[in-house]
Amino acid sequence: MQLFYNSEITPQTKQITFDKIESKHIVRVLRKRVNDTLKITNGKGYLFDVKIIIASDKKCLAEVVHFEEKPKPWNYYLHIAIAPTKNNDRIEWFLEKATEIGVDEITPIICANSERRIVKIERFEKIIQSAMKQSLKFTLPKLNESVKFNDFLKRGLDGQICIAHCEEQKKTLLQSVVKSSEKTTILIGPEGDFSSEEIKKCLAKNMTPISLGDSRLRTETAALVAVNTISFINQ
Repeated sequence: MQLFYNSEITPQTKQITFDKIESKHIVRVLRKRVNDTLKITNGKGYLFDVKIIIASDKKCLAEVVHFEEKPKPWNYYLHIAIAPTKNNDRIEWFLEKATEIGVDEITPIICANSERRIVKIERFEKIIQSAMKQSLKFTLPKLNESVKFNDFLKRGLDGQICIAHCEEQKKTLLQSVVKSSEKTTILIGPEGDFSSEEIKKCLAKNMTPISLGDSRLRTETAALVAVNTISFINQ
């Protein structure tokens, strides 16, 4: 299935116009013609069938002929708060793989030891959209603007809240902490780990310190292990 993404299409939409880039891809690359059908998701749990009525590589027009609800295939809610990596390729790899496996919300957090403090949200959004289409999912993970660590702690977080850090303290394996079908937020620190002060603040807010195993993991690896663990628990 070749899946397209359009955030504005709804069950009430009758016709949709593709932009110049997508129109060119549809007509010149996919070789679609009038009356051919395309699949579109709005990233909100819907799949639409649309029929091309104008096949132009400058402006392709299609009409909606059918739609159906496509609920996400997991019954939990997972929020990953992750410190951006110095190398953009690594955090982008995480975004892609996490979307493929199943994640609901992602927040880049800027910590005391963060080497990267500027995040290109538009670039991240494109990677997530592409991964959603490639993995044939119909719910787009929510990507928040980057936020400073202290400001993130001020937010009203609910559900199970965990912090994965590297200090020698008592920690519990993630799979022993999280229950199936619940809302979970997991904080993943930068390459230099969370600062001692940041860890103290999290523990003061009754966050659960967790372990992801015996190995010392890179930021993006740790975050993906967390995503995969939550997915496995809910199988």
